[in-house]
Parts: sequence; C-alpha cells; structure tokens
Amino acid sequence: MMTETVVTVDQSHAAPRSNAAQAKPDNSLNWIKFNVQYFKSIPGILKVVQVIIGIICMASASPALIGGTHFFLFVVVSSFIATVLWSFVYLLGIREVLNLPINWILTELINTGVSTLLYLIAFIVQLSTWANIIFVSRAANITAGVFGVFNFLAYAAGTYFLYVEHKSSGV
Repeated sequence: MMTETVVTVDQSHAAPRSNAAQAKPDNSLNWIKFNVQYFKSIPGILKVVQVIIGIICMASASPALIGGTHFFLFVVVSSFIATVLWSFVYLLGIREVLNLPINWILTELINTGVSTLLYLIAFIVQLSTWANIIFVSRAANITAGVFGVFNFLAYAAGTYFLYVEHKSSGV
C-alpha cells in the first residue's frame, strides 16, 4: 500500500489577494547585471574575434567530408562552445556573483591554452588534408584552415593576456 502525503497550507500568513496591477515583480534575478565594459577591453575584443572566426571556420568546413575535417570541426566547435560560455560568464558577471573557491583566471587560462594547442594541431591537419585533394569543396576547406590559423593566433593572444593577468594576480 502506498503512503499518502498531506500538505496543509496556512492561510493566516498569506498575503491578501490583490489586483494584478498591484503585484510586485519577482526580484529573484536582481543579481544579473550586464557587463558590456568587458567587451571593450583587449581580452573581451579577443573573445568576440574568436567567436566570429569560429563561426567562419564552422561554416567553411561543414560538412566534414574527410577525417581531418572531422577533427578540425571537433576542435572548432568545442572551442566555440567554451568561448561562448566564458563570454556569458563575463557578460553576466557570474564570476563576481558566485562565491565559489575557483581560481577563475587559472581555469580560463588552462581552457584557452588547451584550445590554442588544439587549434595549432587542427589547422595543420586541415590544411595538410586538403592540400592535395581536388574536390568541389576544396577552396572552402582551405579557407577554413586559413581562418583556423587566424583563430589560433587569437587564442594564443588570449592565452598570453590570461597568463599575464594570472601572474600579476599573485595567486
């Protein structure tokens, strides 16, 4: 036999019913403040550049017809998702709101460093895979590889600035 759950609601502490016009808005999202100033700094501009070049890489290399392009797109999409997540962390000011024992700069430095290394491998694989293949989408895939070089440079610059910030923080 199943047990029955009984819920008793005490109406004595409930607020009196009023019109919808008098209802107060829900204040549960007051902590959200858009930090647009971050995207005017050099690391913020680099994040925007990384996202834009990532979109160009994805559009140019899709669909993946050869194994090298599969790896290239894996790196591009993974780095794109991580960069978009970090962009939202900065845009919404989540670093300042969450009181977690996380070294945010070191975490982002490791993430960006790994993305930089993967981009280095991925653009070499992409360009070397399509160098000797004569196919309809060869130009688009070589373009994706060239933009992969540009995004590698953007991630390398981001890694450098994060390294400098990490060293200056003294943590």
